[in-house]
Amino acid sequence: MLGFGIGLRSPHYDYVLEQLPAVDWFELITENYLAPGGRPRAILRQIREHYPVVLHGLSFNIGSAEAPDADYLKQLRQLINECQPAWVSDHLCWTGLHGRTSHDLLPIAYNQETLAQVSSKVSQIQDTLQQTIVLENPSVYLQFKSSDMSEADFINALVANTGCRILLDVNNVYVSSFNLDLDPLAQLKAIRPDCVQQYHLAGHTHNVSHIIDTHDQAVSDDVWALYQEACVHTGAVATLLERDDHIPAFTELMQELDQARQLQKNALMERSALQENAAPDQPSNHPQRA
Repeated sequence: MLGFGIGLRSPHYDYVLEQLPAVDWFELITENYLAPGGRPRAILRQIREHYPVVLHGLSFNIGSAEAPDADYLKQLRQLINECQPAWVSDHLCWTGLHGRTSHDLLPIAYNQETLAQVSSKVSQIQDTLQQTIVLENPSVYLQFKSSDMSEADFINALVANTGCRILLDVNNVYVSSFNLDLDPLAQLKAIRPDCVQQYHLAGHTHNVSHIIDTHDQAVSDDVWALYQEACVHTGAVATLLERDDHIPAFTELMQELDQARQLQKNALMERSALQENAAPDQPSNHPQRA
């Protein structure tokens, strides 16, 4: 397992390079580092000297019917060759059409037609990059009438079709479940535990009638509780803390990351106890009597 990481953001560049904090790895937004020159790419090279990295992108446009962006994949392949990330991830959504980017993560319908389309596109991208990709469950705010599968069933089928892996965003599970009046724990446990490559943790904004995935505050108590249940479900999985707005001092994020470490440790102890209790009784060594 890669361990516990933080999403690298520009306000923390200097602190990280000067202090080399006790973080296991960093996740980087792919699009910020595609240009071969400039400060971001230079920072990436320096970070890579000390830490493993993961690339997390926004441009696969997986849910679109359009072919993968060949130019983007070429740039990404070059970046992969240079920084050797542990894996590359993106989002299970669509982000643009006809060459125009929405700058948002837009939902897809969960049905067989979409599954076939997305499966084909995932396979094309994996063939081009020559590696397995990791896809994140989105936060959603509505359901399509044409959806006839749950998100978990769609994800499980996509993994079976393509061999891709899943970045399970626990906050997104919580946000989507609240907005759609679903049980977040049931949604989480319906996902195959063996396909989860990574967790995301982040904060949200609660607007009474709905929740928005804003990444602008600390992880909520409800999401922490759901994360611990997730770790009981899957076992040890690499975990990443995100913050994209109202970014605090790096030391504050470190405190949250320590909480994730402790909760996963607690979850693994609970998982072990559950497995022991579920183990079948050992056969007796005493001879049987007629």
